[in-house]
Amino acid sequence: MGEQASAAPEKAAKGVKGTRGAGGAGASAGKGAGGSGDAGASGGAAGSGGKRAAAKKTGAAKPVKKAVAAKPAKKAVVAKPAKKAAAAKSAKSVEKADAAKPAKPVKKTAAKPESRTALVRRARRINRELAEVYPYAHPELDFENPFQLLVATVLSAQTTDLRVNQTTPALFAKYPTPEDLAVANPEDVEELIRPTGFFRAKTKSIMGLAAALRDEFGGEVPGRLEDLVKLPGVGRKTAFVVMGNAFGRPGITVDTHFGRLVRRWKWTEETDPDKVEKAVGELFPKSDWTMLSHRVIFHGRRICHARKPACGACPIAPLCPAYGEGETDPEKAKKLLKYEKGGFPGQRLKPPQSYLDAGGIPAPPLGATAPPATGE
Repeated sequence: MGEQASAAPEKAAKGVKGTRGAGGAGASAGKGAGGSGDAGASGGAAGSGGKRAAAKKTGAAKPVKKAVAAKPAKKAVVAKPAKKAAAAKSAKSVEKADAAKPAKPVKKTAAKPESRTALVRRARRINRELAEVYPYAHPELDFENPFQLLVATVLSAQTTDLRVNQTTPALFAKYPTPEDLAVANPEDVEELIRPTGFFRAKTKSIMGLAAALRDEFGGEVPGRLEDLVKLPGVGRKTAFVVMGNAFGRPGITVDTHFGRLVRRWKWTEETDPDKVEKAVGELFPKSDWTMLSHRVIFHGRRICHARKPACGACPIAPLCPAYGEGETDPEKAKKLLKYEKGGFPGQRLKPPQSYLDAGGIPAPPLGATAPPATGE
């Protein structure tokens, strides 16, 4: 402790040698005067004054160095947080802006449903587009008269038109009229129509309607809806098929393809066939009903499939609210096309000439090998 105390005045005295000498001289003079206190006091004052001056100079020098060293440090410390804070605020504002942007379109889309007028216009435009794509659209059941069409339509329940077309030639060859079918052996009929499935129930229906035609309508198929729906196995769908294609009377055929597509297109949300028929019928004039049915069913079988719609090859994609549910790549979608659109045989063994002129291929008979695909 004594060394540290004596070292401090020595360091302070180095820079002020002259002052220290004056103080020392005054102190010795006071002592030599033998009691002259003023001289001793002045000498002591001078000595203490020199020490204070040296202390002030030394003390002033040290804070200056600290201040000089502290200034840049303070600037650096203050500046960096400011930049970080500004960057943080900017990042937060960007995040808020980005989070806010997607919400606007969603609200607008949800808040603006399609008006009735817009729906009618879009539905009719789809019909016009389909008319250009399928100018050869037709019922895909082979028939030569109303009786054959009626029986074929009943048999088409829960099976394909192709299978029905491959089955009916033998049936009609053996039972060409309602009178012939009404008196047939049920077991023989069952064996002939077995490929269509549910052959026992279907045998009962077609033999029952044949007997009703014979007994109530003189062996002729009636052309009125109220008469047709009274026949065994005949509902509104079958009745409209017969009326529209055998008698030229307007009717909407609501099969599985038709119902699926009109719901995808948001023409209606109904699932009951009768309600679907009513809702769609209100969007179109009666004169369009029969051909509309053919076009929609053609499109459902060829492009707008139930599981893998070929969205990328669909001609009405811009008008379809369900676009994107299926394959959107054009090349991949093209491989999903069926029947004449994919270069494959159709469903009729004897299709209309307009279908053949458009590149359609007849279906092969039952048990025959189908012709190879020709491409589009």
